[in-house]
Amino acid sequence: MGLIELLAPAGSKEKMEFAFLYGADAIYFAGQEFGLRANAKNFTREEMKETVEYAHSIGKKCYVTVNIVFHNEDLENLKDYLLFLDSIHVDAILASDVSVMNLYKELGLHMELHISTQASTLNSGAALFYKELGAKRIVLAREANRKDIIDIKEKTGLDLECFAHGAMCTSISGRCVMSNYATNRDSNRGGCVQICRWTFDYLKDNEKLTDKPFSMTPKDLNMISYIEDMLKNGVNSFKIEGRMRSIYYVSTVILIYRRILDKIINNTLTDEYKDYALKVLNRVANRESSPQFYDKLPGVNEQYYLGRDEASNQDFLGLVLGNKDGYVEIEERNTFKVGDVVEFFGPSFETFSCTINKIYDKDMNEIEKAIHPKEILYLDLGREIPRYSMMRVKI
Repeated sequence: MGLIELLAPAGSKEKMEFAFLYGADAIYFAGQEFGLRANAKNFTREEMKETVEYAHSIGKKCYVTVNIVFHNEDLENLKDYLLFLDSIHVDAILASDVSVMNLYKELGLHMELHISTQASTLNSGAALFYKELGAKRIVLAREANRKDIIDIKEKTGLDLECFAHGAMCTSISGRCVMSNYATNRDSNRGGCVQICRWTFDYLKDNEKLTDKPFSMTPKDLNMISYIEDMLKNGVNSFKIEGRMRSIYYVSTVILIYRRILDKIINNTLTDEYKDYALKVLNRVANRESSPQFYDKLPGVNEQYYLGRDEASNQDFLGLVLGNKDGYVEIEERNTFKVGDVVEFFGPSFETFSCTINKIYDKDMNEIEKAIHPKEILYLDLGREIPRYSMMRVKI
């Protein structure tokens, strides 16, 4: 079967730590130059060095995005940046611009070259071209279907990385100018403001045609139902989108895909667990999801058109900080009360549910309801819960 990798987003040091803890084999992130998520808490050079050292110490990998569409002025510090990344032993860079690929080859760098999804690779001819430039892996466009994947794998033998979960783009694999047009911020140089997530009045002759706002937003990607098929067809790395998402989102999604992949490898995956996984994943995000392009062209059921409900998710109730004198210490994130049935999940134990019988504040005063996010609280659960596990609404 070859390499099987679960690849997680890391928009900050904290998200990196949770991604690895919850089962990621590798992370991708950006420095403060040349990445497409300028609004993420991207890494300084010192933080990048520390992150790579930490990842390698626990047997994990780090990939750095160098995938903006370059203008002439962007090239000025590129050589120095690539040499720096190579010197700190980054495992690979993700590039979409041929100027980066040519410089990578010219410098004879040791880290691998991965072709970013921003290059919109959908055919074996393009993949072979990148292979000649030194690419070891192609991150296929989100629009790649089953037939594309099989053909590219058979004709190139390259490692293939595919998005498995997360946001889709209205434009083909991120090649968008709507943000430029509406806000003068370049989508392809890290400044996307996600115009496609906005809603608009539907007008004719300056009169509204409907009370519902118009939307051009695709539903999120969710490949749980096709992971086995993707493995069989040559996908090596399963990529989770979400450098701007919360630690709760990243941890929940990574843990579900980790367990799905492990169950496939161990031949223990059941339809019952897949149904449970879908249930969890459909709760963690505020948009609906589907397999999108993999098995057919997306249609009316894979897209929002007239209005949508994206209420903020309140399922994340608390982060476990440790155990103290027989009590579980948590940092509250959303409101809960005595009598609520909740779930605890984490990487080292099976998810379980229980009833909240008693809540204590930091001074060990008994309270009925937790209403202050970030407050330190203590729960009497009759058992210990590992540090950095999470408490959520029962699913």
